[in-house]
Amino acid sequence: MKTHPDIKALKHLNLSIKVETTKALLHLGYGHFGGCLSITETLACLYGHYLKHNPQNPHWPERDYFVLSKGHAGPALYATLALRSYFETSLLKTINSNGTQLPSHADMNLTPGVDMTTGSLGQGISCAVGMALSKPEKSTYCIVGDGELQEGQCWEAIQLAAHKKLSNLVVFVDNNKRQLDGFLADIQTPFNLADKFTAFGFQTLAVDGADITAICNAIEQAHNQKDKPTAIILDTEKGQGFPSIVSIASNHHLRLDASTRQAIEADLSSLEKQMEELV
Repeated sequence: MKTHPDIKALKHLNLSIKVETTKALLHLGYGHFGGCLSITETLACLYGHYLKHNPQNPHWPERDYFVLSKGHAGPALYATLALRSYFETSLLKTINSNGTQLPSHADMNLTPGVDMTTGSLGQGISCAVGMALSKPEKSTYCIVGDGELQEGQCWEAIQLAAHKKLSNLVVFVDNNKRQLDGFLADIQTPFNLADKFTAFGFQTLAVDGADITAICNAIEQAHNQKDKPTAIILDTEKGQGFPSIVSIASNHHLRLDASTRQAIEADLSSLEKQMEELV
């Protein structure tokens, strides 16, 4: 691992993840576009620099752990794993099809590189706390959704993590402000997430979830914290990087009509041009 992250390389990886995720879901014709695209910057930082992992040996004993608690964003994780050589990118076209290794929600029994099966919201973070507790010499990273934090089980896990002083645990909150049924503010106000994590005993950092440098700085602050776990609250947009998707009020799960597909494809072309400029 490099001492300092190569920000340009991470930006390129982020765009690559967005592109491959979107192409796979366009091929499928439906899926969780919004919540996948809001976490790609974080996935790029982790899999591009901070996470100890080995694509040639997914069960490498020395690896760090990653848990995607919001398991419906599995396609973004699959794109990341493919780009990091866990399997061929051509496999992404099989997402959620019969017999696939890449189901709609992350499954550790099917997909190389997935450390924990998730999708039942609230359970992934509990598993991550258990993993961090059992392997204190490793870093455990977990991404949770802001809507997911309405589950009481999350806060039981968060309280235990603080009580056990799990400084090897980093929880990213994808604060994209929307969930399945609409905006969080209309369904169940989350109040101030940073204040809540701090009250539960975490070091809490709030960052722009589209800013690669800011995310890297927050991860490094988490690594420097030695007596408590860290929560990184990511200020994100659901559909981040794709104005056509951000503008759709109910964008948790999309089934594509011709006009929506055309708009997404136009944004996709724009991102591919941005990738070329970074090479």
